[in-house]
Amino acid sequence: MIRHALILAAGRGERMQPLTGHTPKPLLQAGGKRLIEWHLERLAAIGVSDVVINVSHLAEQFPAALGDGSRWNLRISYSLEGPQPLETGGGMLHALERLGDDAFIVANGDIWTDFEVAKLALGSADVAHLVMVDNPAHVPQGDFHLDPQGRIAAQGSPRLTYAGLGVYRPGILAHWQEDLAVAGVNWEGDTPARFALVHVLRAAIRRGEVSGHHHRGIWTDVGTPQRLDELDRLLREQAEPGCLPGRADPG
Repeated sequence: MIRHALILAAGRGERMQPLTGHTPKPLLQAGGKRLIEWHLERLAAIGVSDVVINVSHLAEQFPAALGDGSRWNLRISYSLEGPQPLETGGGMLHALERLGDDAFIVANGDIWTDFEVAKLALGSADVAHLVMVDNPAHVPQGDFHLDPQGRIAAQGSPRLTYAGLGVYRPGILAHWQEDLAVAGVNWEGDTPARFALVHVLRAAIRRGEVSGHHHRGIWTDVGTPQRLDELDRLLREQAEPGCLPGRADPG
């Protein structure tokens, strides 16, 4: 059983302005709950006990809104990044000591999906397992190829989009400095280091250490006020008496 999770919540949410001028994007509401609360409920339901939330933009609002996690039977700790977010890779590296030695779930704080988080699992030789979705209109090119055996490849067709949800081992960051050097990313001078997770993911993919799952159910990257409104309408419609729930992942 996976007991630890990291929710990435440090971004500024520039495309979500003016809403994120006063509220961090993961604390915006859809369907009567904050986006991050949907994650917390689902993580608690599958037995996760400890959740780390990385914070930067309007960081003080997170503990004020979520507390210590006890209302979800969770232990929440906050990985404070300072005024400049460390991006996804730097944020994970900065939080790593709080996540223990075993595999942990990672979720972007600004996504919503009906994917069953309990399905997340890692192969014994893998450092990451990614949930992949059909390419949305705003990411038509996709991110990676998922082959019929469930392996992630940097090249190949068709391409799918990484859903911002997966399970990782700490070993994903074992070679982060070398991986960034190969990618031509200059991180030196940044303390703590600031870099995107995709650079180490691509290196792990080249080593054959990443698997994936194609989720065909509901997923949205809540990146704009319009997409937030669309999600809010969807969730409120589902909550109406007699309404059928959203299409679940067929597996």
